[in-house]
Amino acid sequence: MKFRNTLLMSALLCTVAMAAQSQTLKIGLESDPDALDPDRSRTFVGRIVFTSLCDKLIDVTPDLKLVPQLATSWSVSEDGLTVSMTLREGVKFHDGSPFDAAAVKANIERSKTLEDSVRKSELSSVESVEIVSPTEIKLHLSVPDAPLLAQLADRSGMMLAPSAFGGDFSANPVCSGPFKFKSRVSQDKIELVKFADYWNADAIKLDGVTFLPIPDSTVRLANLQSGDLDVINRLGATDVPAVKSNDALAFASATGLGYQGITFNTGNGVKADSPFGKDARLRKALSLAIDREAINQVVFSGLNSVASQFVPPASPYFDPAYPVHARDIEQAKALVAEAGFPNGVDLELQVPNRPENQQVVQMIQAMAAEAGINIKINAKEFATMLADQASGDFEASQVGWSGRIDPDGNLFGFVTTDAGFNDGKYSNPQIDALLQEARTTSDEAKRKEAYFKADDILMADLPLFYLYHESWLYGLSNKVTGFAASPDGMIRLEGVSKAD
Repeated sequence: MKFRNTLLMSALLCTVAMAAQSQTLKIGLESDPDALDPDRSRTFVGRIVFTSLCDKLIDVTPDLKLVPQLATSWSVSEDGLTVSMTLREGVKFHDGSPFDAAAVKANIERSKTLEDSVRKSELSSVESVEIVSPTEIKLHLSVPDAPLLAQLADRSGMMLAPSAFGGDFSANPVCSGPFKFKSRVSQDKIELVKFADYWNADAIKLDGVTFLPIPDSTVRLANLQSGDLDVINRLGATDVPAVKSNDALAFASATGLGYQGITFNTGNGVKADSPFGKDARLRKALSLAIDREAINQVVFSGLNSVASQFVPPASPYFDPAYPVHARDIEQAKALVAEAGFPNGVDLELQVPNRPENQQVVQMIQAMAAEAGINIKINAKEFATMLADQASGDFEASQVGWSGRIDPDGNLFGFVTTDAGFNDGKYSNPQIDALLQEARTTSDEAKRKEAYFKADDILMADLPLFYLYHESWLYGLSNKVTGFAASPDGMIRLEGVSKAD
């Protein structure tokens, strides 16, 4: 009996030790991702999940340099029409199938031909993929494409297992990242577990990661404070002091690359046939009615920066001709009257059901009313809102973009004809030509000239306008070590660990 008790105690101690060693990081996200398929995905939080699930051909460092991931090296031909890549050897997908040149070819062809792929415009220059050897590929381009490498450092470069293409990929995504898919409960959680055969397994200290969508930033913070979460994304700006003053927590931040703004439906179905969809003067009036700095101070404690363009002022592509304008309520009123609405005009504005976004549009609603613009706010779950945008079921959306390291990634897909994120279906042949021109040269001066000419047109047409550039704010348990905030807003887990 004593021997049996000793064995039982040993088994219990072993079980406890194993449980203590199991490190699953729990991350609170501000919304639930849409499809777990990089070709179909549009959400920022989806990109965060993919960072743990799906390796890319190229990665981005915190100082925004392109570095190897699944491609170990690359070069561009002198005429800019061929991109040659050497691929990492010995990489496996989560189902054990090999990553090789044939897989890259299959992925790029899928991104370009899948009916509902939103990656098509990002890879439009790629005419064909040549397999040189199992570890070498050549991308043959129709025109030089300066932003292409940056696109391959994002969802267009995420490599999926071709063996999983036949079914509903998003229901059981199979990639080659440090963690593999375990389960998903919509609006509740996404569970990933460590991939034992990951090519860089020594850098992965965690056994798993669980993402939990919690739209309310106050509730996310409460879960962090109670220990139910280890990391929270998009910490509320007004909650930063509470995190900084708590010895059990830590704060991290990075200045983002993207923006938040308002996008209008100018050509997507029946809802484009609205006063704001048809008349740029009304869109201009709404922009003039908004005090951007007041929103930044009240909602974000001044931690963000006000915006007037698709890139922040620090970018070499920022156009000095269009700084952030001051609020001008009298001019806004005059434009509303000039457009034929002396007694006021109505606008339905959809917004994500996150407290910060709703606070922003509530301030905009009050400001716009002074100019005779009567805004009806329609709050929606974020993925639902994006789906409604894509189908044309909106007049205007308060929506943003997390940003890309190349300026093309912040503009081309939103304003060129039939581009993947052009939900308002704005179309102007001059814009198409100018932004295509900016893509085909790596000469910064020539690219700036094209972007500045495009600015002149877009600032007149205003298919969308900008409110603020967002800072990425994080709250963390002090048990989490190795975490580094990045300007692209991604949560990379190499080297991250969690103390017992």
